Amino acid sequence: GLKYFADFSATKSKTIYDIVDGSDGFYSCKIDKDARSRMNVTFTLRSQEEEAEFVRAAKERGIVGVKGHRSVGGIRASLYNAVTMESVQVLADFMKSFLKNSQA
Repeated sequence: GLKYFADFSATKSKTIYDIVDGSDGFYSCKIDKDARSRMNVTFTLRSQEEEAEFVRAAKERGIVGVKGHRSVGGIRASLYNAVTMESVQVLADFMKSFLKNSQA
């Protein structure tokens, strides 16, 4: 029931936040860890240009809807209950690849 979905939600968001937190500042989340959303994971990159490239490259791989709110910017990954762990892993793998290619 509810515990399953709470745990599942925590696992999905942790997958993305761990990449953000482990990226040495390439990805950045300005929200305190204890106040972060499990449903809408938000983060920024080092520049608006990199964010635009991230959104473009994600779209090429079938990852859509990650552009942040028009007034705030950044990136937003919506991880509502219907989002599968497989979909979260696709985003996670893309984020790792984007980070690696940007540092090359």
